[in-house]
Formats: sequence, C-alpha cells, structure tokens
Amino acid sequence: MRILLLGATGFLGRHAARQLGVLPDARLFTGGRSADCDLRADLASADVRELTAGLRRLRPDAVVNCAGATSGGALHLTELNARYPAVLCEALGAAAPEARLVHLGSAGEYGPCAPGSSLAESAPARPGGVYGATKLAGTAIVADSPLDAVVLRVFNPVGPGAPAASLAGRLAAELRRAHPGGTVRVGDLSAHRDFVDVRDVARAVVLAVVRPGALPRVLNVAGGVARPVREVARGLVAAAGFGGRIDESGPGSERSAAVSWQQADITAAAEALDWRPQRSLAVSLADLWAEYSPVESAA
Repeated sequence: MRILLLGATGFLGRHAARQLGVLPDARLFTGGRSADCDLRADLASADVRELTAGLRRLRPDAVVNCAGATSGGALHLTELNARYPAVLCEALGAAAPEARLVHLGSAGEYGPCAPGSSLAESAPARPGGVYGATKLAGTAIVADSPLDAVVLRVFNPVGPGAPAASLAGRLAAELRRAHPGGTVRVGDLSAHRDFVDVRDVARAVVLAVVRPGALPRVLNVAGGVARPVREVARGLVAAAGFGGRIDESGPGSERSAAVSWQQADITAAAEALDWRPQRSLAVSLADLWAEYSPVESAA
C-alpha cells in the first residue's frame, strides 16, 4: 500500500507517521514544504494542477491529511483549513480517484454544548470562532466530495510532543522554567474538555487507512469523557514533582472560554473502526513530561 501523509512534521502528523511507517507492506510518502518531502508543496498556496501532478507521480492508495493551522489570522486559517482541503479533493479526484482520503477535523467545529451531554457526529455544528468555522468548512468539503473519504473529528489531543500552543505544552514549558517552589500563572481551568492521547489518534488514522469498505463520512476521535481542564494541570504538576502553586488569574484563551463543556460520543468510531482509546490522561501527561519537546503545528 502506498500512503501519502500531509503535515507529517506536526504534532498529530509525527505520531501518525510513526504508526503508518511500520504497517506491513506499506510505503509511506510525505508532503509539505520540507526539502526531504516526497511531494514538495506549500500547502497553503498549492494549486490543483501542481498537486495533481504530484499525486499522479506518487500514485497513492491512501492520503492522510494532518496539515492544518490552529492559530493565526483569518486568511492563514482559511488557506490551510478550508482552501487546501478543497484543492486536495479536486486534485485527488483527478489523479487518484480510488484512493482513500483520511482528513483530520476538530472538535472546534461543534462549538458549545449543554453540560452533561455528549456530542455525536449528527450534533449541530456551531463553531464559535474563525478556527472552528474554517475547520468545519474543510470537513464539509471532504464529506461532500465523491471520494472514498472520512473525516476524523479529533477532540483535545495530548501526549508526547504536545505543541507549545496547546495548554498542556505551554504548561509543561512553564513548569520546566519555574522555580521548584514558585508560582505558575495560567488562565481559568474550570472548563471541561474531552482529552485523547495523540498515539490513540494515530491508531485511529491507521485503522481508517486500512479498514475495508466504505466508512462514515465523519467519526469522532476522543476519550469519550469530559474532564476539568484543571486535571491537566494537576497531572503535569504530579509528573513534574512541582511543589509550587498554580495561579489561575492569568489571561486565558477566548476560544476556550466560550465553550465550557465538550464531551464526545465515540460509539460510531468503535463500530466503524473497532477503535477505542487505550491510554489514560495520567499516562498521556506523564509521557508528555518525560519526552517534552514543543513543536509547532504543521502547515
């Protein structure tokens, strides 16, 4: 099987690459700006003709799109999260229409939901900002395409290599710098989020690539349990052996503040992929601390 992975240098992409790369009888190709990529392209500005030519040359049986932007201005977010999936779908339809496309979406597409409830894939999508709106546009483009495609709607990934832009990555960096008995200042941590280990996300990617037959257009990939964000701080403090204080009076994320509760229904992923999360939040955080090395999200 010939697999093309886009966004292989990002948080999710790096873990997907590790697991896809050891599949029996699989050959993994990468695409992006890096000089060592098999398909050299600036994913934010690639055109259909350029991408079609690259896809015809590589002849992939499956394409995994882990590329995307989590921060930046509206234009940057739109280019990577909405425009690029449209270019990819059109190019793939022209060059390798039988290939399976596995595209990574985001829980940010859903927006807020009622405390105590779970979000199934059929739940209304009401993103509260530009990021969620652009990710939702990308999902709609992939889901409405004639391709053999599935969107894995990833909730809050955590684990080794968490990017500095994420709460866990940022807090790990602050704990590394902090005096053992000092204070680490963060924003409000009372919101509830559904966390999933990045390695479990990568395993869902692998299963989506190799699973025979048609898949549902959208599948939630999450832990299936809403936890207070404060548990992330406590878990990292425990892993670090930090004896100081966590001060929640600092500035927080406006995007996160608008959504006080998110919990996924992961029944569909269990049925379609035989996938369930395997690692606990405590394990994810301990491994993050042990191997912490902040990386930027892939583009």
